[in-house]
Amino acid sequence: MKLKVLTLLFALTVSVCNAQETRPGPQLPPETGESFKVGIAGFTFAKFDLDKALETLKAVDVHYLCIKDFHLPMTSSDEEIDAFHAKLKANDVVGYAVGPIYMKTEEEIDRAFDYAKRVGVKLIVGVPNVELLPYVDKKVKEYDFKFAIHLHGPDIKIFPDAEDVWNHTKDLDPRIGMCLDVGHDTRNGKDAVADLEKYHTRVFDMHIKDVTAPTKLGYSLEVGRGVIDFPSLVKMIRKVDYTGVCALEHERNMDNPFMGIAESVGYFRGVIEATK
Repeated sequence: MKLKVLTLLFALTVSVCNAQETRPGPQLPPETGESFKVGIAGFTFAKFDLDKALETLKAVDVHYLCIKDFHLPMTSSDEEIDAFHAKLKANDVVGYAVGPIYMKTEEEIDRAFDYAKRVGVKLIVGVPNVELLPYVDKKVKEYDFKFAIHLHGPDIKIFPDAEDVWNHTKDLDPRIGMCLDVGHDTRNGKDAVADLEKYHTRVFDMHIKDVTAPTKLGYSLEVGRGVIDFPSLVKMIRKVDYTGVCALEHERNMDNPFMGIAESVGYFRGVIEATK
């Protein structure tokens, strides 16, 4: 409880300092110098265009975005992809991966890999049908990409948690692993911190969110308000030397998520600072 209070106070202090511009130079975010990065998953902005997404990233000083196809359609031309990247660069944002992309046929897998190549990223966050994993293995070898299976908790039948993804991928190419969604893993009754330690060699992306309960009835809410132990999670991220992105996937009040995004990023960064 004391650490939660301290981290919330830190987040509020950062917000006030930024607003008042009390420092002469730019204030570096708490993850500066860490092996991992803080980002935002594109699905957070499912009801908003790219301009609004980038405006929000700038407001919370986040510079990594997982690209969703509603912001950059899979049918985009090379010129449209170039214009997309130019807009990201103008806003000091890097599109580090694409997805999640659902894949039910080999043709959809082909399209996803071609899309990622044209976009210029080497990480796909995907949800392929289980029987298609041997074909994903083939494509990973062909493209030399990493493929992170997004786990979904108890909401859909496939890939409910980290253990399930591990069991389906442990004998495949080591570039096939998971996007560890800590909220969904928790909702399936798992310990996300323990799962990160156990399966870290196959964790290529992380979705950060909090949930109200470790059951299917648990729902997403602002980071720091739920049951997930974020101080322990951040310590484990450091322990296993995770070098990917911790991408906030905010799924509460998606018609107006902006205060929740700011609170969640502030809290997570407060935990990063408080656990150093």
